[in-house]
Amino acid sequence: MRIGKICTVKTIVCTLDESIQGAALLMRQHHVGDLVVVQVRDGEKIPVGILTDRDIVVSVIALGLDPASLEVGDVMSDDLLTTDESEDVYELIERMRLRGIRRVPVVNRDGALSGIVSADDLLEFLAQEMGELSRIASHQQSQERHARH
Repeated sequence: MRIGKICTVKTIVCTLDESIQGAALLMRQHHVGDLVVVQVRDGEKIPVGILTDRDIVVSVIALGLDPASLEVGDVMSDDLLTTDESEDVYELIERMRLRGIRRVPVVNRDGALSGIVSADDLLEFLAQEMGELSRIASHQQSQERHARH
């Protein structure tokens, strides 16, 4: 399965110069725990970082800093892992595991943002796959019963 089939297409974004307070308000407004930080190039949103609610708590609030005076570019994680829409789910899971990353922006072949995939999205996908796998035994038994009559 390709990442493009399971990623969340509606991705909430902000720019490097957004205030931390503004970013937190965006997270609250959209009920999300992260924002993909983008730069606009040729009309395309190119991911350059990610800001999580945890980044805000650990790097701003815990240190007693003013969220209105800091910009997203000051706090975001810029060691960004991205994935192409065509990457295999299992390959991405391995890369996420190796880097300890829970959220990954999805890009098209031009590098423009097309969605985001989280560990929760991947867990849901894997749970569905396991459910399908569990149906094999009951289907096999049904096939055998039908063949014997």
